[in-house]
Amino acid sequence: MTDNIVLPTQARVVIVGGGIAGLSVAYHLTKLGWRDVLVLERHKLTSGTTWHAAGLVGQLRATHNLTRLAKYTAELFTGLEQETGVATGFRKRGSLAVAATADRWIELKRGASMARHFGVDAHLLTPAEARKVWPLLHVEDLAGGLFIPKDGQTNPVDTAMALARGARNGGARIVEGVAVTGITTRSGAVAGVRTSHGDVAAEVVVNCAGLWGHAVGRMANVAVPLHAAEHFYVVTEPIPGLSPDTPVLRDPDGANYFKEDAGKLLVGWFEPVARSWDERNAPDDFAFGTLPVDMEHIQPQLEKAAARVPRFGEAGIRTFFNGPESFTPDDRYLLGEAPELRNFFVACGFNSIGIQSSGGAGMVLTRWIVDGHPPMDLWDVDIRRVMPFQANRAYLRERTEETLGLLYAMHWPWRQVETARGVRRSPLHDRLAVMGACFGETAGWERANWFAAPDEVAEYAYSYGRQNWHAASAAEHRAVREAVALFDQTSFGKFLVQGRDAEAVLNRICANDVAIAPGKVVYTQWLNEHGGIEADVTVTRLDESSFLVVTSAICQMRDLAWLRRHTPEDMRCTITDVTSAYVVLGVMGPKSRALLSAVSPADFGDEAFPFMTSREIDLGLARVRASRVTYVGTLGWELYIPTEFAAQIFDVLLEVGEPLGLKLAGYHALNSLRLECGYRHFGHDITDETSPLEAGLGFAVAFDKPGGFIGRDALLQQRGRPPRRRLVSVVLDDPEPLLLHDEPLWRNGERVGITTSGMFGHSVGRSIALGWVHHESGVDAAWLAAGRWEVEIACARFGSRVSLRPPVTRTKTAPEGGPARSST
Repeated sequence: MTDNIVLPTQARVVIVGGGIAGLSVAYHLTKLGWRDVLVLERHKLTSGTTWHAAGLVGQLRATHNLTRLAKYTAELFTGLEQETGVATGFRKRGSLAVAATADRWIELKRGASMARHFGVDAHLLTPAEARKVWPLLHVEDLAGGLFIPKDGQTNPVDTAMALARGARNGGARIVEGVAVTGITTRSGAVAGVRTSHGDVAAEVVVNCAGLWGHAVGRMANVAVPLHAAEHFYVVTEPIPGLSPDTPVLRDPDGANYFKEDAGKLLVGWFEPVARSWDERNAPDDFAFGTLPVDMEHIQPQLEKAAARVPRFGEAGIRTFFNGPESFTPDDRYLLGEAPELRNFFVACGFNSIGIQSSGGAGMVLTRWIVDGHPPMDLWDVDIRRVMPFQANRAYLRERTEETLGLLYAMHWPWRQVETARGVRRSPLHDRLAVMGACFGETAGWERANWFAAPDEVAEYAYSYGRQNWHAASAAEHRAVREAVALFDQTSFGKFLVQGRDAEAVLNRICANDVAIAPGKVVYTQWLNEHGGIEADVTVTRLDESSFLVVTSAICQMRDLAWLRRHTPEDMRCTITDVTSAYVVLGVMGPKSRALLSAVSPADFGDEAFPFMTSREIDLGLARVRASRVTYVGTLGWELYIPTEFAAQIFDVLLEVGEPLGLKLAGYHALNSLRLECGYRHFGHDITDETSPLEAGLGFAVAFDKPGGFIGRDALLQQRGRPPRRRLVSVVLDDPEPLLLHDEPLWRNGERVGITTSGMFGHSVGRSIALGWVHHESGVDAAWLAAGRWEVEIACARFGSRVSLRPPVTRTKTAPEGGPARSST
């Protein structure tokens, strides 16, 4: 009886939620020697979502590190039954994904290339070979299949109970029937939880509440953007001859998956338009509850499933099931320490891949809790990517209707979400729209990715080849190289750092020296204690006690949290997020000086306005801050304009720029321009696992500045010897193939690296990329030059040139490396 529950008054860690994620966190904490671990479950273990999960355990995910986590989960489940004595039902039956279109076949082949590089055994199959692996499969319309023999499936409830047994064996206490009703805080850190059975003080609280993760986040004033959707599956009557060793079948073009289940078929789907579900409407006793089955909604999926597996269409259906699962706005789960509250961690929003993610997520999150930092680059799922507005219920409800289906939709290059759009707009948005802008979305911002001609429609036509914006973006690219272009870069994150101790605070955080004269700009990284890059920013000194820090849109919350948490409480220094206060216009190209001189009395010459200088100027009828920086490798300025003046300045620049050949340019052109010059992008090319020396950014490190900086000792150990891995520039020999990212790099027939970001370089007439290569004896120019290089794209190899130098020589106004800005 729950009335007899007596909770401890304190625990080192309180985990909220007894699903597979919470139990995995408890299990892994005890493996690290933490004993005072308390798991609180409002109903029964595995209630909510875990109990009705399909139990698929795939290894290949969208990125290298997410694949590493999924592989770890499979390895953990392999030995969990023997360790705990609890049967899990885990079996490595393999998985087969099939392609019904030529484009899907390209997607699968690109996935196979990536899988093999990541160490996942993957095999491309012809349709006939696919039928041998899955005899009930209709293959006449298929292009091929991807078979991963070591993928598995497990019983979710039994596996969760095995983790619970392991956690208890390690000293954790797991209590059912206790609802968490509040989160207590003290001085910006979590202090414990309030429950239906009393308060519990805690050093750390972990939100593993699944469907209720959003509500638990609200208790702590932490944005946890997830929303439930209805997820349907059916189970057939027994099918004679269906082998228990049948692999999981995924038919993404039909949005269906098929799993053998005790001689029957379990068939589920991720339909293109989902039905959202609000957990607040559930009764208090909703634990192992189900939702009504809507036959009209699922009928199209039943027909597609029957077409792919005709035997399914002939079998009777024993069970129609509908249960809720929670989704995030970008289909990637939420992991890590919340930026709003110290020692409040999150592990939820698993987007229907919670079982296969649970082991890896629990392992890395507990390392983060114990060590104070993540053990690897987790930016793909880091909760610090979240914007506060994304916890808005109306936004989540609308987006969730799309995100469920995106799991199996075509993962087109540059695909843009279609729902919950228009949330964050530059004041110039409507002007750009009238002038042909095709917008993409990043961190909720609507940003012009390219501009359509007056007789063209400003919308994407997706493909794996040259998309419909290729020519338009090429013209914008050439305008920057040959004339002048105007970029709306308002989405930059912008922080005002002020106070008597502002310089001391920033100089400790920044690897470069920001003890500079007012009016100067510094490009710098922020490092962790291991020398990994935590942020990639510019710092402008406004006056003796004020600085402006500028970062990319997606890193706004991450970098703001890092800055605040590394500002000592006894320092006289304030930090203000002024992102919304300024419009930013990038005026870039060899004629940018002529354009600005025509609308401002300021002297923009090299001597009066040298590179990395920033000052306030009169421009048009307003006063703005002009900073001479570039992310495109040519002469240019960024104009920081108080929001209310932006429209007038924009209009003046357009009018005066017309005779100079001014073009509006978007983020696709910005990306191709920066890659030609080798400019790095945080989250793709550089991460918290890479150091400035490995990334070719040593010029931005001030080793000898007074007082040092965070990460200096780690960098000193790397200094003076060739790094074993380096970031390099890649140029294809063949002008036809396109580079995107995650294409393996081969040297003399040996796989030695992978690309991180790619684009077509219009100045060089072929695809270009940045990528990492590895050599135990050190990577230097001689080793690169001595090799025969190839890039693997969709399982085919193409000759390339690989160098430490970029293909386009930077002008004297654009030094090596940066400043880096977000281009995605």
